[in-house]
Amino acid sequence: MTKDEILLAQKEFLFPSVFHYFEQPLVIDHAKDQYVWDADGNQYLDFFGGIVTVSVGHCNSRVNAAVHAQMDKLQHVSTLFVNEPQVALAKKLASLTPDGALTKSFFTNSGTEANETAILAARCYTGSSEIVALRHSYHGRSAMAMTLTGQASWRLGGVPQPGVIHAHNAYCYRCPFGKTYPSCELQCAKDMDEAIRTSSSGHIAALIAEPIQGVGGFITPPKEYFPIVRDIVKQYGGLFISDEVQTAWGRTGNKWFGIEHWGVVPDIITSAKGLGNGAPIGLTIAKAEVADALKGVTISTFGGNPVTSTAAKAVVDFIEEQSLAQNAADVGAYLRAGLESLQQKHSLIGEVRGMGLLQAMELVEDRQTKKPANLATLRILEAARENRILLGKGGLYGNVLRISPPMNIERSDVDRFLSALDKSFVQAGAVA
Repeated sequence: MTKDEILLAQKEFLFPSVFHYFEQPLVIDHAKDQYVWDADGNQYLDFFGGIVTVSVGHCNSRVNAAVHAQMDKLQHVSTLFVNEPQVALAKKLASLTPDGALTKSFFTNSGTEANETAILAARCYTGSSEIVALRHSYHGRSAMAMTLTGQASWRLGGVPQPGVIHAHNAYCYRCPFGKTYPSCELQCAKDMDEAIRTSSSGHIAALIAEPIQGVGGFITPPKEYFPIVRDIVKQYGGLFISDEVQTAWGRTGNKWFGIEHWGVVPDIITSAKGLGNGAPIGLTIAKAEVADALKGVTISTFGGNPVTSTAAKAVVDFIEEQSLAQNAADVGAYLRAGLESLQQKHSLIGEVRGMGLLQAMELVEDRQTKKPANLATLRILEAARENRILLGKGGLYGNVLRISPPMNIERSDVDRFLSALDKSFVQAGAVA
């Protein structure tokens, strides 16, 4: 198909709710390592990685070789039968969880399914149905996952599912209490107690939270936030579910899971995206007693598929052998310094935040009023495309640039990216 034929077929045969960043949709033809090429042959440096999914580079040769070999051996049997790739992956993941405390896995096909499984397990374990989520969060596209999500634009279909309340997140740049960290004394975290006492029955099943809120714009809480809210949630009988769909597998630097930076051991961890490097996988891994509480029978036709499990195990092994969590910390610090230098140059950049190779810039029209710079964000994305770099967008107000390149990039890639991004700000008329 020609590019025009592809675009026409997209418009005619796919749901129109499948949206695109650019005024003229970008048709990707092929990719390798940190690069993608469009249908016209233009090369782009990919610093978004398929929404924090390409963890070890596009079409990673090691991962793909393992996948090809497995496809020739055993492609599918469903969860009704035991297979070695699924068990080997589960065993490996159990060895990586915080304190080795989460040991039992359930595999699905996406982060949405992983979160659905986590909610079900928490309800079975506690005997309660009420869930606490955070404002500005994103947890997926099913009816329950959209209800958990704390952004109106991602909650489609009308009436939400019952039994979910939304507490304050730690959005320090736009503190809902009008305070400044650390003199705020973490009022957002302490408010969890009142949220539960006033908006629930007082006996909850779980809190589900992203360590760093992905679609929310890589909102990064201070170090005290999660220890405080975890303790409050425990007082009301709830479990802590860490949604690591975007923050796991070394992405935040030096740790396998994002929540480890806060020194908290969750009861359940969910993940997807970077675990498969593009292969569709969802993971719900829990403490044994929590997993054992999910009584009865269940099935995931494609969950734990031998090919996908092989891909995920190869990804984890590659990250470990290549010390990519350390690389994410080192190159991420280099990237962060460069972004902060751009902040000094461009007044449009209100805040730079994130961890490791999960970085964001919130764009504002005025640093005093913090009015979201929505249109400027779109102009910069278009200019970035012209300058052959790809990055993401997010935030409740659509004014956050999200940066999440493959974790095996080098400083030279960062230099090229920063130069092109600086040029994009200038082209968009965003110089101070």
